[in-house]
Amino acid sequence: MELSGAEILIRCLQEEKVDYVFGYPGGAVLYLYDALFQQDDIRHVLVRHEQAAVHAADGFARSTGKTGVALVTSGPGATNAVTGIATAYYDSVPLVVISGQVATAFIGQDAFQEVDTVGVTRPCVKHNFLVRDVRELALTLKKAFYLAASGRPGPVVVDIPKDVSAARCAFSYPAEIAMRSYNPVIRGHQGQIKKAARLLLGARRPMIYAGGGVILSDAADELTRLARLLGAPVSATLMGLGAFPASDRQFLGMPGMHGTYEANMAMHHSDVLLAVGARFDDRVIGNVDHFAAEERRIIHVDIDPASISKRVKVDIPIVGNVRDVLEQLIRQIDGEARPDPARAAGWREQVEAWRARDCLAYKASEELIKPQFVIQKLWEVTGGEAIIASDVGQHQMWAAQYYRFDKPRRWLNSGGLGTMGVGLPYAMGAQLAHPGAPVACVTGEGSIQMNIQELSTCRQFRLPIKVCLLNNRYLGMVRQWQQMFHGQRYSGSYMDSLPDFVKLAESYGHVGIRAEKPGDVEGALREAFTTHRNDLVFIDFQIDRSENVYPMVPSGRGLTEMILPDEAL
Repeated sequence: MELSGAEILIRCLQEEKVDYVFGYPGGAVLYLYDALFQQDDIRHVLVRHEQAAVHAADGFARSTGKTGVALVTSGPGATNAVTGIATAYYDSVPLVVISGQVATAFIGQDAFQEVDTVGVTRPCVKHNFLVRDVRELALTLKKAFYLAASGRPGPVVVDIPKDVSAARCAFSYPAEIAMRSYNPVIRGHQGQIKKAARLLLGARRPMIYAGGGVILSDAADELTRLARLLGAPVSATLMGLGAFPASDRQFLGMPGMHGTYEANMAMHHSDVLLAVGARFDDRVIGNVDHFAAEERRIIHVDIDPASISKRVKVDIPIVGNVRDVLEQLIRQIDGEARPDPARAAGWREQVEAWRARDCLAYKASEELIKPQFVIQKLWEVTGGEAIIASDVGQHQMWAAQYYRFDKPRRWLNSGGLGTMGVGLPYAMGAQLAHPGAPVACVTGEGSIQMNIQELSTCRQFRLPIKVCLLNNRYLGMVRQWQQMFHGQRYSGSYMDSLPDFVKLAESYGHVGIRAEKPGDVEGALREAFTTHRNDLVFIDFQIDRSENVYPMVPSGRGLTEMILPDEAL
């Protein structure tokens, strides 16, 4: 039986067990939307902007480990989606983004709503396809899902001209796919595994530095087992939070620009550093020369060989899937003599001395709401069990520092691209994926307004997200840098003419709450998560306008050159 291209697309999505498609219709995808309408297996979520469609699919993927799917039309639909695609690309999130295109005869003719989607997205996708023949559609989609989820995950764009979605052919979907030019390495080289195990067992100052690759490969349990075997302190990047329990004494917090004193000092002064699924980016290690000046041996585990020795030269590179490599390391260490606890006794004492600096302490106030206090209360009220979606800015750092993530896939934020406006769509995708779970969006008054129209989507689909707005009436992180490094010249950072967020939330049919004093914080959160459990609640926390994020490693400085809160006061 012959099917149309649109029907083939739906059959392919059904074969891939897709639950949700996040999208926005337009002329080039009307056949696809008609086919969506005529089936019940896949639920379409109508967003109010294409950027939010991709972010929501991204949030769904981050919180589940499944491949997210977005559907946009040609021209402005595709260009609106680019920010979401780039966001997923830099954080290695598996997505398949389906875009409509003008009919094949009109490609290159400057047709209405035509844009070179393949050309525009090429720098920020894992791969992309333009399907010119309906007979290639099913195989192309199989390749797209395989590429998106295997190896180092990432977004794949499939551009489908309108005439291809209308053309007909026989449907056949391959059970498996093999691509001669694409064969990601899964298991680590056994010789390198042995070298790494012996180096770790002989270390006097071992340190584990975990990144988002641990989350992406579902390797949190393996990382925890390895850390227990070695007795080594663990630090997790912004993207790796939840890979190791934050409540565990071995956990030192985040490293990097806004990392903890103990994490940065331990990372800098370790003699053997095991980097797992992390990429030594500039926000983590600061000045490369400063980092390289300390003598240490580095073991780097990553599925992407291009990430190894890209910024920092390593001693033992291990290419492979993080979970598989950690399993190999654990078996190898189990077969060796266990590490002598006395060997690293002095190291543990030093780490505890650094921890005693209490770098996350802040000055409480009886009159002003401190943002750190809001996050601490959010953690208490939710029992640490919420999925926290964050936008980008000061509020993102406070959430990362003060909400203790004990499990993976509970922390959703834009790391590599630093995209403002992701928080609410991320929360939408996570809430749809986990309908019974508490989901909170921690945001700022700048970020929330970039996709605030999605409050309408939340109303349509009855998503009981709790929006926690840390409102300091500034673009907070911009203001902090202007205060510290630009002579307090606050150019463009003041958010004048802000809306009444409570009334705005209510106008969308949601519950709005304003908290103005420290005594209002806990009550507002408990009301949101209990009394209004099934409603979207928008809480406008009027926080201290002058509060900054500490610790802080200034740009161009080294990990040990932190500004601490007691030094900044």
